[in-house]
Amino acid sequence: MVRYMSSHEVQVVGLFSRKTGYQVLAYIFALLALAGVVLPLLPTTPFVIVAAFFASKGSPAFARWLEQHPTFGPAIAHWRHRRAISARAKGLACVMMVVSWGTLVVLGSPALVLTISGLFLLGVATYLLTRPTC
Repeated sequence: MVRYMSSHEVQVVGLFSRKTGYQVLAYIFALLALAGVVLPLLPTTPFVIVAAFFASKGSPAFARWLEQHPTFGPAIAHWRHRRAISARAKGLACVMMVVSWGTLVVLGSPALVLTISGLFLLGVATYLLTRPTC
């Protein structure tokens, strides 16, 4: 005998899978942020902000932990209240973008790759630098 799910059961399953997806993304970005604390060339702030966004959608307990964390909490609070990024985070992100693009140049990447990645990184840097500084 075949049993079909009701529309309510389908909604619950869809909500569960979406919530799980948000949780997985929150943990991935939090791990990248944690790596940024240890690795001097990897920026922390953008990953923390994205992790907080996904955690707020999928795991309120993890979102609270991030917001109360002594390292991650201030970056999240500055972003949420003023859309501001610290001068240190801006500088580090811009330096890393230049290093990344420079690496592509040194490795002999094709001109199309250099152009597309350069324009993308320039756009990201422009966005970062036009945000308020905290």
